[in-house]
Amino acid sequence: MAEIKRIKRGLDIPLKGEASLSTSEDTTTTLFAIFPDDFPGPVWKAVVKAGDKVKAGQALLKDKASGKVCLVAPVSGTVEEIHRGERRHIEYVSVRKEADEYLEAAPARTPDEIKERLMSFGLWAMMRQRPFDIVPEADVEPRDIFVTAFDSAPLAGPMLNDEMKPWLEAGLEALAKLTRGKVYLGIAPNAGISSKAAEVFEFQGPHPAGNVGTQIAAIKPVNKGETVWTLDARTVCRIGMLCSKGRPDYSTWVAVTGPDIINPAHVSTRIGAKIDSLLKGNIKSSDDVRIISGNVLTGVKVGIDGFLRFPYRQICVIDEGANTDEFMGWASINPMRYSVKRSFPAFLRGLSKPFDYDARIKGGHRAMILSGEYDKVFPFDIYPEYLLKAIIAGDIDRMEKLGIYEVAPEDFALPEFVDTSKNELQKIVRNGLDNLRKELS
Repeated sequence: MAEIKRIKRGLDIPLKGEASLSTSEDTTTTLFAIFPDDFPGPVWKAVVKAGDKVKAGQALLKDKASGKVCLVAPVSGTVEEIHRGERRHIEYVSVRKEADEYLEAAPARTPDEIKERLMSFGLWAMMRQRPFDIVPEADVEPRDIFVTAFDSAPLAGPMLNDEMKPWLEAGLEALAKLTRGKVYLGIAPNAGISSKAAEVFEFQGPHPAGNVGTQIAAIKPVNKGETVWTLDARTVCRIGMLCSKGRPDYSTWVAVTGPDIINPAHVSTRIGAKIDSLLKGNIKSSDDVRIISGNVLTGVKVGIDGFLRFPYRQICVIDEGANTDEFMGWASINPMRYSVKRSFPAFLRGLSKPFDYDARIKGGHRAMILSGEYDKVFPFDIYPEYLLKAIIAGDIDRMEKLGIYEVAPEDFALPEFVDTSKNELQKIVRNGLDNLRKELS
C-alpha cells in the first residue's frame, strides 16, 4: 500500500475550461517540430538537412559533446525546415508527415543497452537531472530516480490513459537498472497504481503536489554533490514499450483547455504537432487570445501557427485582456475577480468555483518584498525570497546554503503567480541554475 504524503502549502487556481475525458483522434496534422531549447543542458547540432527522408525515431539533432544523446523525428516523412534564429541558433526542426514508418531496435535488457536505446531514440532527453534541471549527463549515475504519475497544474488532464498504463511497470523496471538507489513513483489520491519496481507514494493536497520537485522534497531531498533524475509517467511508459518491444512510441494525449475553448476535451496526436490543426474551429474568438503550449503557470506562449512544446500534455487558451476596460479598475468590487489576498469579494461566492482569467499582469514591476507570501504556496523547506535574492546577487555560497540544488524553475511558478512585485521568478531561477553550472564546470 502506498505511503501517504500530505502537501499543505500550495494553491489550486480555479480556471474555467477543464477538458472532458472525451478523446478525438488527430488525423489532419501533417507538420511536426522539435525545439532544442525545450531540452536544456546539451548544445545541439543538426544531423539532417531540409529535404532528407526520416523515419519516426531517427535522429534530427545530437548533442555536440558526446554525439550519443539525440532529439528524434516523432513521425516519418521529409525534413521540412531547420529554422535558425540569431547567430544561426537552431530554433526548431520540422518534419512533414508522409508515412507511418518507425526506426526499430532489438529489446533492451542490460543497463548499457537501456541507456543506448534511451539516448538514440530521444527518450533520454525527456528526463531531467537535479541539480540544474537539465538533460541528464550520460556519465553520472543518479542517487535515485523520481517519477510523477499525475499533473496538478491548472486544467491539467490525467497523465496516463488506458493504452499507456500496461507499459508503466516495464518502464519502471528498466529505470531501476540504471541506479543503485531507488525508483520513487508519486501518484494521485485513489489512483490505484502499484509497482514492484518502485516505491509508491500517494500525494494529497493542492498544486504543486504533482510537481516532481515537491515530491522529491517530501521523500528524499537533494543535497550538494548528489544527482537525481526526474521524469513523468508518460515518458516511463514510452521507455517500457521501447525496451520491451524495441519500437518507440511518440503518441501523446493532449488536454485542450481554457476559458476561450468551445469544447474542452482531449486530442490524441504525436509530440510536436502543429497547433492550428488541434484548435481548428474550437476557439471562441481568434482575436485577442493567448495560446499556451502547456499550463498557464509554466507553459510557452505560441501563436496559432506554433507547435506543441515539451512536455506535450496540454494546450490552454485564454484572453490576452489587452483591450479590457474595467469600471473602477483595481478598486472594483466585482465578485467575479479572483484574488488570493481577498482584495475582492470573490471569496464570498467561493474561490473553488471557476474564474475567467486573462493574461494581464495587473500590476507593475517593483522591488521584491519580504512579506512571506511565497511561503504560503511553496512547500519546500527553503526560504524562497532569500534564495532568489542570492541568485540575483550571484552569491554562489549563499545559493548553495539556501537550497539551489533542490529546485527547478517550475517550483517557483506559484510564487510568481502570487507575487505582489510581479517579478519573473522562474526566469531568475533558470538563469541562476545556468550560471551556477557554468561556474562549477
